[in-house]
Amino acid sequence: MSKEKILIIAVKQKMQSDQLFSSSLEELISLSKTAGGTVEKVMTQNRNRIHPATYIGEGKIHEMIALMDEMEIDLVLSNDELSAGQLRNLTDLLGVRIIDRSQLILDIFAMRARTKEGKLQVELAQLEYMLPRLHGQGVAMSRLGGGIGTRGPGETKLETDRRHINRRIDDIKRRLKLVVNQRTQYRKRRKNNAIFQIAIVGYTNAGKSTLFNRLTMSNSIEEDLLFATLDPLTRKVRLPSGFELLMTDTVGFLQELPTALIASFRSTLEEVVESDFLLHVVDASHPDQVQQQDTVNRLLEELGADHLPVLTLYNKKDIVTEDFIPENHPYLFISAYDKQDNDLVLQKVEETLKETWQSYSIELNPDQGSLINKLTLETIIAHKQYDENKNNYLIRGYIRKDHALNHYLFH
Repeated sequence: MSKEKILIIAVKQKMQSDQLFSSSLEELISLSKTAGGTVEKVMTQNRNRIHPATYIGEGKIHEMIALMDEMEIDLVLSNDELSAGQLRNLTDLLGVRIIDRSQLILDIFAMRARTKEGKLQVELAQLEYMLPRLHGQGVAMSRLGGGIGTRGPGETKLETDRRHINRRIDDIKRRLKLVVNQRTQYRKRRKNNAIFQIAIVGYTNAGKSTLFNRLTMSNSIEEDLLFATLDPLTRKVRLPSGFELLMTDTVGFLQELPTALIASFRSTLEEVVESDFLLHVVDASHPDQVQQQDTVNRLLEELGADHLPVLTLYNKKDIVTEDFIPENHPYLFISAYDKQDNDLVLQKVEETLKETWQSYSIELNPDQGSLINKLTLETIIAHKQYDENKNNYLIRGYIRKDHALNHYLFH
């Protein structure tokens, strides 16, 4: 199947820094590749503000028309979100399909969603995004033959009937509410069982899934594409001391994620908020890694997860060519493919937890096996020794301040 030829249009406004502007364009080219298209040309324009009717100026539009015939462009992609009016005007002037950055991201999410919940969340975000833009999409929608920006779970064709879309939105919200309730119950159970939870967060394509697979011995999707992971996966992990925890791989963050998307994925992203500890994976080889870290930190703040303890993992050290200076502490410089580095991550997690947890020391009889086992799995044991004279075990370790076993250890 031949790839769709894309022309990217982007307006650089006065207040935008050159670095931010060029990194957003690089990202848009990557997103286009992920969606299965090839970028033939990028057209930029410096303006004080975005043109209210056509996004870019008239002169550029004439330039585009000439280029599009010559290059046989299938799709025009805007770097910024377009209003209904801009969409309609550009479609009338250019005569090809036009989508914006948000629509492209939603399209990739539609392609990547695997679970029923993921598919519903994407469809909800797509419908809520389309609703105010229906007027602008009339012509384009009537002659769509599929392609980038037109995918959706279950190949949903967006009818221009607002009532139909509103009914569908209500229906999806109702169905998602049930899923959210199930998720909440599940999380409550985990909390009641005192299961410690770590979430792996980071910018998209930083290597989260690769690390997750190595640490949990599982096989979630690993691809050199943006948003390879969409549905959160949770697996059990054992730290060097024997302490057991749950680790969750989450969806990658991105600059300017569509608001509709963040809203629909709220329940998935809550896995992050409900965690006890975060592993922030950063692609140390990426030229924009500082900005990517800021984006992740800002989104964590928006989600209300910025109070959680974080260990930053600067990944891909095998391809870092310059001297590396970390932005965040505590940190480790790793390659997710290196087994020693992965062992080091688990060790460092354990060390970091010990610093904030309460230390305890207890003597237990050999017949208290179930309690000894509970302490092994639910606390970090630093020392365990059998005393033959006393016929008991001396156990020293660290425990979370809010753990149910505290009342037993410190009565």
